[in-house]
Amino acid sequence: MKEIDIYDFDKTVIPFDSGSKFWLYCFLHNPWIIVCLPLQAAAAIPYLLKIKKLTYAKNRLFCFIRLINLEKNVKGFWDKYESKVFDWFMPENRKRYTVVISASPDFLLEEICSRLRVDKLICTRHNRRNGTIIGVNCKGEEKVKRFYEVFDAAHVIAVSSDSLKSDKPIFSLGDRCFHVQKNGERIEFDYNEKYI
Repeated sequence: MKEIDIYDFDKTVIPFDSGSKFWLYCFLHNPWIIVCLPLQAAAAIPYLLKIKKLTYAKNRLFCFIRLINLEKNVKGFWDKYESKVFDWFMPENRKRYTVVISASPDFLLEEICSRLRVDKLICTRHNRRNGTIIGVNCKGEEKVKRFYEVFDAAHVIAVSSDSLKSDKPIFSLGDRCFHVQKNGERIEFDYNEKYI
């Protein structure tokens, strides 16, 4: 049976949210995408007021990708921020088959996961022409569902994430659980003591 370590990505492998930072990067390098700002703001308000779900806001947040050279911007973004990846996640410091499970977009994470030699990436799928989500946002219980779609039999040794609340479902899969701090420190905890 394959032995696996699972990692969240944003604020776990890197110390920031990649989606929002990528939006800012693209805005600075492609200032004409300001035309999307009214649509993005209109989507953010009902989400912040808890009238609409996160998927609604994310579908509009990435509408700007139709106006840019996506591949060029993704490569430029990771050229700038790859050095921010925590040292313990570098390929030479990982012991087992590595699975990243994230709510961030596939078009953004595929490049960095390839550079870091991640064995399997499971994340939110997006239409690369207009930025809308294909299927379901890969968050919470959806992470577990998507994991089992890929791995019907696997032994999860360790799970690492910054979010004790959102990633309770994937923490339940591992023999060992690590809560990642803002500075990248990984603190092990007992799942049964934390959640049961």
